[in-house]
Amino acid sequence: MKKALIVQGGWDGHEPKEVSELFRQTLVKEGFEVEVSDTLDSFADVEKLKQLDLIVPVWTMGRIEGQYVNNISEAVQSGVGLAGCHGGMCDSFRENVDWQFMTGGQWVAHPGNDGVEYVVNIKHSSSTLTEDIEDFTVKSEQYYLHVDPAIEVLATTRFPVVDGPHSTNKAVDMPVVWTKRWGQGRVYYNSLGHHADIIEIPSVTELMRRGFLWCAEGKTKAEQAGKANKQPAYTSMQDNQL
Repeated sequence: MKKALIVQGGWDGHEPKEVSELFRQTLVKEGFEVEVSDTLDSFADVEKLKQLDLIVPVWTMGRIEGQYVNNISEAVQSGVGLAGCHGGMCDSFRENVDWQFMTGGQWVAHPGNDGVEYVVNIKHSSSTLTEDIEDFTVKSEQYYLHVDPAIEVLATTRFPVVDGPHSTNKAVDMPVVWTKRWGQGRVYYNSLGHHADIIEIPSVTELMRRGFLWCAEGKTKAEQAGKANKQPAYTSMQDNQL
């Protein structure tokens, strides 16, 4: 049985408990043994983290010990998957650039705030994660992120929708869903999910389900290839550990 750890907390406005429960239900239906924690101390034991198949952060605008990020990074590099959504993953720890390096992006703005209606454009490619999913419209926050050029983009949204200082630039397609590799591990992010009701949209639920499963398969694939734990682990280069 695959094992997953959900760690929820931080800013209550993102409904971390409600979102975590939806994620827990999805994972249980897929046969996972799921632990839900409300403390970042869950990241203190690197060996325990390495025994997992999937880590799901649901934590917005927090502060984290630098060693905890190193532990997560080491676990993911060994093959453990990392998957999350919205501010619960890419606005978790604004002061920790190592977290941002690993996850592939960082929230910087949501012009118009909540209630903006916009289209999520699915990119159909060799990835099976978006197969049979069509473009859809949401009414929520539209995330503007600073992103890693190494990510594989699976869905985008067009800016600008709402007027602002960014509007004088040319139109841009901002990544909404992406994947990334971190050592032998797989990373998945979906910028949707301001509230739990957004996660309950069928297309969003399915995108998250597929992302969880894809990330959790990474450990098995790495072990089968005989690659897990053979690369030296990347550790933090930050001067200021939190």
